[in-house]
Amino acid sequence: MMTRYNWLAVALFISLFLTSFYVYDNASLFFNPLGLLVVFSGTLGAMFLSYSSSDIIASLRVAQNAYTVQPPTTEDIVNTLMDLSVRSRRKGMLALEDAEEETTVSFLKRALEMLVDGYSAAELRDILYTEMHYFHERRIHHERLFRHAARLAPAFGVAGSVVGLIAMLSGYGDQDFIMQNMAVALTSILYGIVLSNFILNPIAENINAKTGRELMMQKLVTDGVMAIQYEQNSVRLAKKLESFLTPAARQESGHTFEEIRERVRKLQSE
Repeated sequence: MMTRYNWLAVALFISLFLTSFYVYDNASLFFNPLGLLVVFSGTLGAMFLSYSSSDIIASLRVAQNAYTVQPPTTEDIVNTLMDLSVRSRRKGMLALEDAEEETTVSFLKRALEMLVDGYSAAELRDILYTEMHYFHERRIHHERLFRHAARLAPAFGVAGSVVGLIAMLSGYGDQDFIMQNMAVALTSILYGIVLSNFILNPIAENINAKTGRELMMQKLVTDGVMAIQYEQNSVRLAKKLESFLTPAARQESGHTFEEIRERVRKLQSE
């Protein structure tokens, strides 16, 4: 998810980018309504020829969520799994029913539901990995849609410039007319490049990055739930789950793991 610092940086550099247009006189030459129309209409038209409307709408929703929805951190998932491990060792698998209702992570909720319902280890692993696979495939499809649009935009920028150059032929022989409209014709290429590299490609990259983080979270949930089903020792589980954390995060979470280990030792001594 975009943080406040991301948005501040975006606002700063957009301002610098737009300010650069005013370094020269006649900044109005950078505004070309015909070029904007050709680039946007051409790109959108080609997208609707390439994908169904439902695919485009779904991809826009995924893009919106990539910028607005904050997924749980790896540290949060690790701490949750450790707490679930302690609960299951003390009260059994049925104690996870309450945790199933408490969690807001849909993948973890689904995994706990199957764990409580008594699915075998093979069934649990197969279902969760199948869900991860098709989640990844769907996200690749959404990412591909934006990258395809990013390839189209510069091409229609060239098309807009060609339209402008053809219009300039109406002033053939008038040197002042041609020079005045040359910059306007070339702005279509600028629009296509900016749309591609400042909007569409960054959206695709954001979706890719968030997909990677969510797949790591799902892999973490799968390994943790499988370990809970095998009734793995909670202290050993903590050591295994620490491998998902960065060295800095391990130091920050060290006190949490120590508290959990202490809880486990107390349970084992009861």
